[in-house]
Amino acid sequence: MSSFTPATPLLLAAAYLLGSIPFGLILAKLFAGSDIRKSGSGNIGATNVARVAGLGAGILTLALDVAKGAAAVWLAGRFTQQSSTVMTFAGIIALLGHCFSVWLKFKGGKGVATALGVFLVLAPLAALASLLVFIVVSAAWRYVSLGSVSAAAAMPLLMYFLWAPGHAPPLVVDFGTLFAAALIIFKHDANLQRLMDGEEPKFSFRKSKGDTE
Repeated sequence: MSSFTPATPLLLAAAYLLGSIPFGLILAKLFAGSDIRKSGSGNIGATNVARVAGLGAGILTLALDVAKGAAAVWLAGRFTQQSSTVMTFAGIIALLGHCFSVWLKFKGGKGVATALGVFLVLAPLAALASLLVFIVVSAAWRYVSLGSVSAAAAMPLLMYFLWAPGHAPPLVVDFGTLFAAALIIFKHDANLQRLMDGEEPKFSFRKSKGDTE
C-alpha cells in the first residue's frame, strides 16, 4: 500500500509499546502499594484501580489509558500525512498492546479506555457518541461492563454514520472498528456470563471481588 513507508514499522512498534504500558498496575502500586492483579477483580483497568487505590488513582488511570491510545494514532498521523490506513493499524496495535502487554506476560486490560483514545483521534464525533452510549447505559443500569460492551457494539455503526459528513469511512477503518469492538466484547466474556447469571456486581468504589473494566 502506498500509505506504508519505511518508517511505518517503527510507528507500529511505537504504538504497541505505548499501548502496552500498564498504567493501572503502576498507579495502584504508587497509590496503594499493592499489585492490582491480586486485588479486587484483578483487572488493571480504571474501575478496579478506583476500587482498590481510590478515585484519584482510577481517574488518572483512565486518563492515561485514553492518552496512550490517542498518542499512538496521533503519531501515526503526524508522520504519514494523516493516512487513515496507518492510523487505523496503529490504533488497533495500541489496543492489542493494552490487552496483551509484553510487560504482563501478554495479559492486560479490556481496552475500553485505550479504544476511546484511539477513536477520539481517528473519528472524534463517533468516539464521543460512543462515550455517550457508555455513560447512559452505565448510569441507567450501574454496570460498567454493560456500558462498555454497549459502547463497543455501537461503535461500528456510529463510525459509519459519523466518519465525515456525507462520506462513509474507508474499508480499513470499518474493519478496524469491527475488530476493536469484537476484541472489547471478547475481553468482557466473563462479565457477560455473570450478567446473564445475575451475578455481575454493580459499580461502587468499595473493594470487591467483582469485575467490570
